[in-house]
Amino acid sequence: MFQTKVRFAFPAPVLLLAFVVMFALAGCSAVTPAAPAEATQTEAAPAEAAAVAEAPATDAAPAALPPGPPPGGQMGVMPGSTTFSSVAPTYTDLAYADQSDAQKLDLYIPTSGEGPFPVVIMVHGGGFMFGDKADGAGLTGVDQLLEAGYAVASINYRLSGEAQWPAQIYDSKAAVRYLRAVAGEYNLDPEKFGAWGASAGGNLVAMLGTTCGAAELEGAELGNADQSSCVQAVVDWFGPIDFLQLDAQFAGTECAQNHDAADSPESKLVGAPIQSVPEIVATTNAMNYVDADDAPFLIQHGSADCNIPPVQGQNLADALGADKATYYLIEGAGHGGSQFETPENLQLVIEFLDRNLK
Repeated sequence: MFQTKVRFAFPAPVLLLAFVVMFALAGCSAVTPAAPAEATQTEAAPAEAAAVAEAPATDAAPAALPPGPPPGGQMGVMPGSTTFSSVAPTYTDLAYADQSDAQKLDLYIPTSGEGPFPVVIMVHGGGFMFGDKADGAGLTGVDQLLEAGYAVASINYRLSGEAQWPAQIYDSKAAVRYLRAVAGEYNLDPEKFGAWGASAGGNLVAMLGTTCGAAELEGAELGNADQSSCVQAVVDWFGPIDFLQLDAQFAGTECAQNHDAADSPESKLVGAPIQSVPEIVATTNAMNYVDADDAPFLIQHGSADCNIPPVQGQNLADALGADKATYYLIEGAGHGGSQFETPENLQLVIEFLDRNLK
């Protein structure tokens, strides 16, 4: 059912987040420029969600870049969601592997409906350095997913201070395989798995959606190797995709150009300045794994994001093609925040998941 992909080979190489709002690294932060750039739009958004502009993947020009932060503005804050979930998980700290205390997930099960329930795997942000499954670090929507009849699995994964790439995608895939292995026990539908991530989590869910069958990224030794790690839908919120182009795509703006630095989140992830290890960095880039078997994608990015260039999401959508990806540029939004969390925008996400998982 699933094809094997082999693209690249690479060498094998909790809560640290007290308050996401204190996180001051540009690779996972939000700055709202004084005057967000206009973005090319090919389709008007619904009236009630007028701040969101939809652009079919292959027909829209890449989004223009924001001019930079306002004078005196603070660099380096990714807004943390205060609305990740209003209910406690049904099951907490389920271990999906046994190599690290980080390899755990929380599982939320709808209180109504008979199931088996489709599953949305939520992957937190935090520059691969911070974040936790309990608050989503940039994500929201658990309540809405439960109401719509989805089970939700919020996962932790090894952060870069503990393990370098590819540990993070190994863990993400191990969590997917585990959930399939226990689907009968928890009344889950193993054929209907979606993944939703923000910032660093956006990168990881994009990789989940494009690397189905990529043996070198599987981490099968973490367990449940007989299960598939493929997902059937992806929601990517402002994820970094092409690390090597991050600084170049901010050239000519006032946005910080520091992703190439040795202490950037991306460099810490791979264990060296990213430009010095392009072969390893290539394995973090979902665009290098795109083929016809990829999951459908919904990609959303803020036009005023000064941490990850909005064109990163547009380029991924273009690589996937209009039949696989829908790209929304949220006008004036930064690196996450309230504009992503409006009822109208969350409804767009739910409708996308419904089309592909129900």
